Amino acid sequence: MPGTGLGNDGGRPVKLKLKLRAGKKRVNRSFAGTFFLFLMLAAFGAFMALPLVYAINNAFKPLDEIFLFPPTLFVRNPTWNNFLDLMNLLGQSWVPFSRYIFNTVFITGMGIVGHVILASAAAYPLAKHKFPGKSLLFTTVVLSLMFTPVVTQTPNYMILSWLGMVDTYWAVIIPAFAYSLGLYLMKQFMEQIPDALLEAAKIDGASEYRIFWSIVMPNVKPAWLTLIILLFQMLWGSDGNGFIYSEQLKTLHYAANQIILGGIARAGAGAAVALILMSVPITLFLFSQSRIIETMATSGMKD
Repeated sequence: MPGTGLGNDGGRPVKLKLKLRAGKKRVNRSFAGTFFLFLMLAAFGAFMALPLVYAINNAFKPLDEIFLFPPTLFVRNPTWNNFLDLMNLLGQSWVPFSRYIFNTVFITGMGIVGHVILASAAAYPLAKHKFPGKSLLFTTVVLSLMFTPVVTQTPNYMILSWLGMVDTYWAVIIPAFAYSLGLYLMKQFMEQIPDALLEAAKIDGASEYRIFWSIVMPNVKPAWLTLIILLFQMLWGSDGNGFIYSEQLKTLHYAANQIILGGIARAGAGAAVALILMSVPITLFLFSQSRIIETMATSGMKD
């Protein structure tokens, strides 16, 4: 209406918005505050990196520096003798070192692939379907998070012994399939996927398997990438103690422990093998960290 200034006059709402924006106070940190925050974060980061720096330097210390008291953080006279001693010890073993590597890679790879698939397939109906006993099942999964692996070790041994899987690779792989944290993590992420997206796929004629593999799994990529890292750390450091007895089936972590427990003379080789064992999970995390952060930032879909 021309006399009221409403409807036809489109400038007033714009001016009103500009006034409101101008009236808002913009809070900025001072240079001193930003610098102090940077120093605090740098101090915390350096403190958290101390164990890694100490392990790296220890691997290149000669024996006299390893047993020096008080211990030094940085190496003074770096040497490769620790790694040479490690190679000599591994060459004297009646089981080839490559066998330990194969056992570890096989157990870790099969455990990760199997668990990601099973946890995702089990989490999908819990997150996106309604059926009797759903709440009870999910409550059981949450309660299972309270039990440590030590508590479940005896029941696991009894079940695996009954299945005839003791002293095989599957004695370590099968329990990894039932890692309840992975199921909980996948279920929580799948609940963030809009139901409208799945309903649209069903209207287009997509089956449940097509929806699961083509829509659900790509959208929960941060969850299963994070799960891969967590499970890799667990399986890579597993020695199969209590479940695997044959030397040909032992893992790399078991071989490393035997070297470390060899006495004072093997302290240098033990430091070298500790660095090697640490480097693989750290490298995996460094390569996956940026991808996880990127996918988390771009996958926040909501209804």
